[in-house]
Amino acid sequence: MNRHPALPHTLPPVSGWKAGLRLRFWRYLPLKFVGISAFMWVFFVGYFHTLRHPVYPVFQMPLTTLDQLIPFQPQAMLAYASLWLYVGTAPGLLLTLKELIVYGLWAAALCASGLAIFYFWPTSVPPHQVDVSGFPGFGLLQGMDAAGNACPSLHVATAVFTAIWVERLLRIVGVPSALRVLNLAWVVAIAYSTAAIRQHVVLDAVAGAALGALFAVVAILCCPRLGRSEGSSEGRKGLRPP
Repeated sequence: MNRHPALPHTLPPVSGWKAGLRLRFWRYLPLKFVGISAFMWVFFVGYFHTLRHPVYPVFQMPLTTLDQLIPFQPQAMLAYASLWLYVGTAPGLLLTLKELIVYGLWAAALCASGLAIFYFWPTSVPPHQVDVSGFPGFGLLQGMDAAGNACPSLHVATAVFTAIWVERLLRIVGVPSALRVLNLAWVVAIAYSTAAIRQHVVLDAVAGAALGALFAVVAILCCPRLGRSEGSSEGRKGLRPP
């Protein structure tokens, strides 16, 4: 009687980086969408509370020479608003519920630290020297975000935190370098936009970048396996025969 050859203990990874990205994108997609949306809602509850009810005197952030050199660029609003899409890319590339929960806890810790700074040291940006009321989107932004909760810029902090994690995950998947360069360009555009639309000053952006990088690096050091679920295989479980 012919015997079937024994199945190997490990199966080869999904062939190609495109297949790896597809698997990561579709895994728990509805849950990721709902979870990220709920996370943002909870964050904004705390954000707007600290913005509208400062407990301590508000410190106005100073302008630097670099602020004077960066012209007002209303078209940068597109890059600024793209953050709300960008922050979903890192959790969107995770494979397991445990990874999503752990990542969410680190992101929450980052946001909570920023809100704590805003509570004990409320800050604002200097008044605009440009009338932005005629530009699309600026009226809504000014009505919602005003000029407070300036330093550190949580816009930049969450973008840098996301960028470092996306870079890590893209390297794990093995994507072409062009996609990694695109990730870098996206986060740089977001950070630059905060000063270009006068929503932040340069010092806010620098402090936000430092805060985001700190949390990302510490998270990776504390959770070195995060993002590497199922070994080096992309979805090995989905490939196992019944």
